[in-house]
Amino acid sequence: MNEKMKRIFTLFITFFKIGAFTFGGGYAMIPLIQKEVVEKHKWITDDDILEIIAIAESTPGPIAINSATFVGYRTAGFFGAFFATLGVVLPSFILISVISLVLEEFQDLKAVKYAFFGIRAGVLGLIVKALVSMYKKCPKKTVSYAIMIAGFILVAFLKVNILLVIIGSAILGFVSSVAELRRDD
Repeated sequence: MNEKMKRIFTLFITFFKIGAFTFGGGYAMIPLIQKEVVEKHKWITDDDILEIIAIAESTPGPIAINSATFVGYRTAGFFGAFFATLGVVLPSFILISVISLVLEEFQDLKAVKYAFFGIRAGVLGLIVKALVSMYKKCPKKTVSYAIMIAGFILVAFLKVNILLVIIGSAILGFVSSVAELRRDD
């Protein structure tokens, strides 16, 4: 097996594991994606993962699938993107298929309800961990804090469409960066 095929196979296995062992959706997968692709395999850098997450959030579709696609493409081209995406989606597809067959029989059991309560609590912890690591990499500027606070208020309290907040944040970040570059010249 040549080097590119090994990398594609490793991409598939890596994202299959991420898809299989992460509960709570795409945001809960971010710390695992970062650990696997940056720290373990060193396919991309911490800065790259921030850019990939930003792009994945801004494009249509689930963030985990978009992230897997971008990492796969950057790492091994089209087939890397295809197999990384397949790897992250396949465990959910298999699990949902199996659960749908048996869930009706077991959904009223207290043990099942308690397990889902624990899973939700654990997922919240993973999301907070992703928030902290992304915050550490974010530029510490007044404009960044203002955009972050405004985005949170707009989405959490004023129920503004997330897409509008992302577009507005991108425009404000761009304008702020251009203004800063002009000041420095």
